Amino acid sequence: MSVNRDKPDRWKADIAASVDMYNEWFVKFAPAAYRRTRQSTTAAVEAMFQATDNLARVNAPLLKRQPAVLPALRMSTCPPLAVDRLVGLADVSSNLVRTMEKGRLPPRMSAKDVSRDLRRIAKTLMKMFDPDIFVWLDRPKPPTRKDLFRAATIVADRLCGAVASPIVRNAQEKRQIDAIGKWLNGRGYVRVDDTRTFNEMRPGTYAVRMNIPVKQGEDRTIKMPVDTVVMPKSGEKKPLLLEAKSAGDYTNVNKRRKEEATKSGQLRTTYGSDVRLVLFLCGYFDSGYLGYEAAENIDWVWEHRIDDLAEFGV
Repeated sequence: MSVNRDKPDRWKADIAASVDMYNEWFVKFAPAAYRRTRQSTTAAVEAMFQATDNLARVNAPLLKRQPAVLPALRMSTCPPLAVDRLVGLADVSSNLVRTMEKGRLPPRMSAKDVSRDLRRIAKTLMKMFDPDIFVWLDRPKPPTRKDLFRAATIVADRLCGAVASPIVRNAQEKRQIDAIGKWLNGRGYVRVDDTRTFNEMRPGTYAVRMNIPVKQGEDRTIKMPVDTVVMPKSGEKKPLLLEAKSAGDYTNVNKRRKEEATKSGQLRTTYGSDVRLVLFLCGYFDSGYLGYEAAENIDWVWEHRIDDLAEFGV
């Protein structure tokens, strides 16, 4: 049964309504999401100042103990350094820097090589800290609390600017998942958090952010995260798998459209052709994106018309 993918005459109006809904949300709520992230990031930068003695002590032992400070240190230079630029300037392992960005050190890199590259990173950073932000570096007096807060805010803005899109996308995804949950709760569904497998859920229940095992190749199984899994009240053992998707521009969605097709293919390979993966869309999804998903036998529900969920039997 198709709900929206086989009705291209409705696509144009739905696209316009979806864009309007996304833009309205963005203007009202995205700045708040950004500010909350900036506040927490500012606190993390202030902690970095404390760990480095206000940037006076950035060395290999510190980076080894606290590799997670690297992103803030990269944003403290003039100009701010992208990951690849730091790798090139310091002449160090790309794997080391990218692993440090995740808050750890690469386990398979030799201790000797790690220590050598950490020294090079520290030396490069110490040469490039921005004196216009860290005004205390060129004076004998220590920084004031005002100096530190101002500098931490600037660095936090740089960090948040580098990840602005994920901040907004994560906030929007949470809102979409909450909207699905509210809709289901209003129809008597009960959220469960202790399900072992998605196809053993009781009728009339749903789960959020469930990891579903799927086959990848002949002898490998991976866990695939699905935003919301619903087991219809009808008792039919065909759960509905909902993926929340939002986008603030048309270009990005057409780069990502193969992701859903890949996910759907893995689910069908593992559980059969009748598995139902449905997209929950809000934002800039054009006819090219919709046509691609329709050709892959993937249907969708627009958030501005959320009651279409009932047409999938829930």
